[in-house]
Amino acid sequence: MTSDLVHHGESFDGTPLGFATKSIHLGNGVDAETGAIRRPITLANAYALPYDPSDINWSSSDVNLYTRNGHPNQRYLEAKLANLEGAEDAVVLASGVAALAATFTTVLNRGDHAIFSDTTYIAAYRLLNQILPEKYGIETSIVDTSDPRNIADAIRPNTKLVHIETPANPTLKVTDIEAAAKLAHDAGALLSVDNTFNSPFNVRPIDLGADIVIESLTKYINGHGDALGGAIATRKELTDQIRFTYQVNYGGIISPFNAWLINRGSVTLPLRMRQHNTSALAIAKHLESLPQVRFVAYPGLESHPHHDVAARQLARPDAGFGGVLAFGLDTDHEGHNRFVSKLNVITSAVSLGHDESLIVFLGEDDERQYLYPPEFHRGFFRLAVGLEDTDDLIRDIDHALAEAEL
Repeated sequence: MTSDLVHHGESFDGTPLGFATKSIHLGNGVDAETGAIRRPITLANAYALPYDPSDINWSSSDVNLYTRNGHPNQRYLEAKLANLEGAEDAVVLASGVAALAATFTTVLNRGDHAIFSDTTYIAAYRLLNQILPEKYGIETSIVDTSDPRNIADAIRPNTKLVHIETPANPTLKVTDIEAAAKLAHDAGALLSVDNTFNSPFNVRPIDLGADIVIESLTKYINGHGDALGGAIATRKELTDQIRFTYQVNYGGIISPFNAWLINRGSVTLPLRMRQHNTSALAIAKHLESLPQVRFVAYPGLESHPHHDVAARQLARPDAGFGGVLAFGLDTDHEGHNRFVSKLNVITSAVSLGHDESLIVFLGEDDERQYLYPPEFHRGFFRLAVGLEDTDDLIRDIDHALAEAEL
């Protein structure tokens, strides 16, 4: 059955398989040479040519030719991710930022216009706000996409792309994907969604009308903090363009080892996401009850202004609101840093989706501070809740507050 699962994701009678079953079996299979029931890592840079190679397309990604053009470990992972996202195809590249850049430079040309969320990952912000306009003559508009009216007001005759990140990094703002998709499509534009904070376990943007889904595989899908990768899930017409431009000619290929690591990590994605979701909600509720805490931003809280939208977008009954939350303490700059220094279980480091919990203090000098809600302006934390026991994380927070005398 495994060989069929690699391509179809259906059981013997045509019934769609569950998310956990697909996470295990898609992209895997029996190795023809050894009989191993795990796909091996293929680290070769080049592959044997046929007797007469004179008519080969040297930029082809469809055959094993040269690893920059594509390789088996990449394709195994792409088959899994396309199915998990509900897309026709997927491209896996070297990082999440590579996936963002590949998307923007494939669908946008000089003179085109793009709309994007006012709160995004810093690399997306710089690409859309600075690099594409200054270097490539692409017009862009920053809007608060959590209000669909702002998207509608920003649309121009030359708008070709609406890009949203939801929940947004690092403020956890949520955008209505269905509403954004309708506005984009009515204008003849595409909607791309950075789904990294959700993962396809919690939300499947394509089911909600999105054209393109971008994931930083470095985060939840890998889940172990040891490999970089990015994915673009969309229709094959676009993936063919992305492979030719960004993979073959820009060289944004993922390494076979990283593709193998991410494929291995993705097997436990549903188990890990359930724990991330459960712990983050419990910690958000606890923080909300503490007098030292100035605010908590987490879409799973009923107090979150976009809670209803976030709940409506969940992909399945056992989905949740992710493992990332933001909060600020009722203290000054030094007090925030003192709190972090007293943590024992939670690690002060960037990134998210790891097995260990990670916290980063974002101070008052963030270049996007003017785009954040007022409560964020005194400095705040982004907490990426890991897989530790929930009670241990709560005790660690309480201990640090006491030790920091806050």
